[in-house]
Amino acid sequence: MSEAASSMAKTPGAEVVLAVKGLKVAYGGIQAVKGIDLEVRRGELVALIGANGAGKTTTLKAITGTLSPSAGDIAFDGRSIIGRDSFQLVGQGLAMVPEGRGVFARMTILENLMMGAYTRDDTAGIKTDIDRMFETFPRLKERATQLAGTMSGGEQQMLAMARALMSRPRLLLLDEPSMGLSPIMVAKIFEVIRAVSASGTTLLLVEQNARLALEAADRCYVMDSGLITMTGDAASMLNDPRVRAAYLGEAG
Repeated sequence: MSEAASSMAKTPGAEVVLAVKGLKVAYGGIQAVKGIDLEVRRGELVALIGANGAGKTTTLKAITGTLSPSAGDIAFDGRSIIGRDSFQLVGQGLAMVPEGRGVFARMTILENLMMGAYTRDDTAGIKTDIDRMFETFPRLKERATQLAGTMSGGEQQMLAMARALMSRPRLLLLDEPSMGLSPIMVAKIFEVIRAVSASGTTLLLVEQNARLALEAADRCYVMDSGLITMTGDAASMLNDPRVRAAYLGEAG
């Protein structure tokens, strides 16, 4: 995507790719998500930040069909996806990199990438995308025949992102991509996230490192105790005294 097109895609008039309305999700008798609204527009990188237990991962699981909402609606590309299975959503263009990465440990890196393209049948396009993933993640190319389970946490995170991108998603969800990684590897992962966003992929990012999330994102939602408590332009929220005090460890 050109710089001009990218800029246009991130304007308020851009097409809504994901619309969450009145979403509630319960675990047993506990209401983990208490009726939230959020949206992601085409070309945006939207961050969802908040403390542990705020309901962020639960929200992503509801979007991807691994948890069933108790109320509300989730629309992807203008159509409700409530009740759809995760594999169906991947085929429709919605992919997720889960917390903990979830690579296929006993498969090679190349086999993991091929699994990411399981909904596709364009052999030439798949080969092109594998080459592109190896350009984006040189470490994966160096270790293409290595079993994924023998890689470092950072390398597995790269593989999980590359595998998700192999499905050519119209919306990519990232759940805590920096978790458990060294500062050097976190910087590399966020460099890739920015590059993926700049290429035109729409992203919804859940991340505990609020500063990194806000620095990378176009817009941000703050979640607390199952509710959206703040939303706005990410750059403005980075300088908001309330956000700085609650999530950046700075005095308000």
